[in-house]
Amino acid sequence: MALQCGIVGLPNVGKSTLFNCLSNAKAQAANFPFCTIEPNVGVITVPDERLNKLAELIHPHKIVPTTVEIVDIAGLVKGASKGEGLGNKFLANIRETDAILHVLRCFDDENVTHVDGNVDPVRDKEIIDAELQLKDLETIESRISRVEKQAKTGGDKDAKLAFEVFSRIREALLRGQSARSVIFDTKDEKKMARELFLLTAKPVLYVCNVDEASAVNGNQYVEAVHEAVKNENAQILVVAAKIESEIAEFDTYEEREMFLKEIGLEESGVSRLVKTAYSLLDLQTFLTAGVQEVRAWTFQKGWKAPQCAGVIHTDFEKGFIRAEVIKYEDFIAYGSENAVKEAGKMSVEGKEYVVQDGDIMHFRFNV
Repeated sequence: MALQCGIVGLPNVGKSTLFNCLSNAKAQAANFPFCTIEPNVGVITVPDERLNKLAELIHPHKIVPTTVEIVDIAGLVKGASKGEGLGNKFLANIRETDAILHVLRCFDDENVTHVDGNVDPVRDKEIIDAELQLKDLETIESRISRVEKQAKTGGDKDAKLAFEVFSRIREALLRGQSARSVIFDTKDEKKMARELFLLTAKPVLYVCNVDEASAVNGNQYVEAVHEAVKNENAQILVVAAKIESEIAEFDTYEEREMFLKEIGLEESGVSRLVKTAYSLLDLQTFLTAGVQEVRAWTFQKGWKAPQCAGVIHTDFEKGFIRAEVIKYEDFIAYGSENAVKEAGKMSVEGKEYVVQDGDIMHFRFNV
C-alpha cells in the first residue's frame, strides 16, 4: 500500500529540516522561501519493536518493516488558491497525498526570517486553512451547480442526497471550517463526501516545531495551537526539528538513546511522528514470522482476513481458504510457533475474521 503523508506549511517553518530527519533523501534546508520547489519524496520505515522481539526468538534471515511515504511540499503563501507563489503546484501536490502533516513554527529565532515578519502559529495555520478551504469551495460550488436543479425539481434521490451533502460542506467552508469538521451519519453520505477528494477533508496532524527548551513540555505557542484546533478532528505533536536533525547524525542507537535521555525524552520526535502519521491514516499492521523473514504488512483498520491476504499477493485473496492466527503476545509468551500450537493458542479463522493489529498470520489458499 503506497501511502503518502504530505508535509505542508508556510516557508521557513522547518518543513525541510523535519523531512531531512525523516528520510535519507536530503531536501535543501535553507533560510529562504521555496527552497523545496519540486516535492521531495522519502520512504520511511514505521518503528515497530514487535519485529525485533520476534527476530530475537526466530533468528530470521531478514527483518522487513512496513513503510510510509513522506512528501516535502513547497511552502505556501497567502493567495495560493488564486495561484500566488507556487500555489497551483502546492495544491496539486497536496491533493495527491493521503494525509497532511501541517508544520507550525512555534519557536523564536531572529536568525530565521518569517514570511509574515513575526511568529504566530495560529495565524500561520489559518492562512493555509483559508487557502485550502477556498480551493475546496470552488470544487463544491461547481458540484452543487450540477445537481441543484435535479435535486429541487426532479425525483432523483441521488441528486437530492448529493445536494444535501454538498450544501452541508459548503456551509462549513463558508464559516471558515474545514470539510473534515462535517460529520455524516450514513454510509451513502460518507461515500459521497469522500468521493469529492477535498483538500480539507484529509486527516491532519499539526506538528508544532519548537526549540530545545520546549521539546518536552511545549510552550505558549503550542498552547495557542491546542486552543485553536480543539474543535477540529485533528491531532497535535510537539517536535524540535533542530534537535531531531542532531539525533539523526548519531551513528548508533545507543548514542541516540543517551542523547534523548539527557534532554528528557523517552522517544524521538521523528519516531512519534511516523507512528502518529500511520495511525492518522487509520492503518494497522499484521505480521508474518518465519526463518526466511519477519515482516510487517500494512492494512486498513477493519479489514477482514481475505483482504489482508491480498496485501501479500492478490492470489492469496482470490483463493483464500482460511487464516491461521497467533496473537503477538502469545508468541512472545510461549517463545515459538510450535509451543503456541501445543498450548492451543493458535486459532483458525475464516473469511469473516476481522484482523487485529499485531496478529501473526499464516494464510492458506488455493488458486
